[in-house]
Amino acid sequence: MLDVCLLGTGGMMPLPYRWLTALMTRCEGSNLLIDCGEGTQIALKEKGWSPKPIDFICFTHYHADHISGLPGLLLTMGNAERTEPLTLVGPRGLEKVVGALRTIAPELPFALKFIELTENRHQIKLGPYLVDAYRVNHNVTCYGYALTIPRTGRFDVERARAQEIPQKFWSRLQKGETIEDSGRILTPDMVLGPDRKGIKVAYCTDTRPVPVIAEYAKDADLMICEGMYGEKDKAAKAREYKHMTFYEAANLAREAGPKVMWLTHYSPSLIKPEEYMEEVRAIFPAAKAARDGWSMELGFEDE
Repeated sequence: MLDVCLLGTGGMMPLPYRWLTALMTRCEGSNLLIDCGEGTQIALKEKGWSPKPIDFICFTHYHADHISGLPGLLLTMGNAERTEPLTLVGPRGLEKVVGALRTIAPELPFALKFIELTENRHQIKLGPYLVDAYRVNHNVTCYGYALTIPRTGRFDVERARAQEIPQKFWSRLQKGETIEDSGRILTPDMVLGPDRKGIKVAYCTDTRPVPVIAEYAKDADLMICEGMYGEKDKAAKAREYKHMTFYEAANLAREAGPKVMWLTHYSPSLIKPEEYMEEVRAIFPAAKAARDGWSMELGFEDE
């Protein structure tokens, strides 16, 4: 099971009814945050979720509307007597950027670990999450993320018995463990069928439409994609500043085929995103104009 909450949907500056960009996911007791714009703590409070158990924070890039909430969040986590390390992921320069922000949060009772992205594509295992980071096209180095909760194949009791694998090892093999028993190596593939479809959430923002976005959102349960502008006359501005329009995002979704797409990262001038959705849904019917606090609970498909 994966819980997803889009904490903030704003770009550039917070508004009284719209916080800046942040997404939080929860799975198997492990919490992951993507971006941490101004207002993230308030959005968490409104949702009823706590910042203390966040294990991982992934940053798309280092513009202020995506990272300005970090110092306060770190202080709150420290004041909650957190001691477990916090892992931060982001483009090259992450440790330097966070170090500068920590001028106002210099003392923390927990360690920070840094994973800096230097290639166009990275795959990282973070707790239960398989995280794919892929570079997109903004005016600074920026990455999109695809979060997958993998699902192993079904346990085959008949195969286990035929190979005389003791039942006391079945559970451990099912969890992916390799076991040595009296000189014999037992591996999960001896008792598991093919991997089954997992859960996937794709997230990208602050970019022009590029093919890699649809590639990583392919068949996602949820695609969250920047829609900076709904107004048709803002298309040139989107190109100039390397953002996306609603319609460009919808075309990417049509190519990727997710179950649903949420638009996010709205321009402050975009007061009522829903007004533009009829034409967007003509391109991709499962598109929605997301609002702060939207949540979704995703589970594995029944077979």
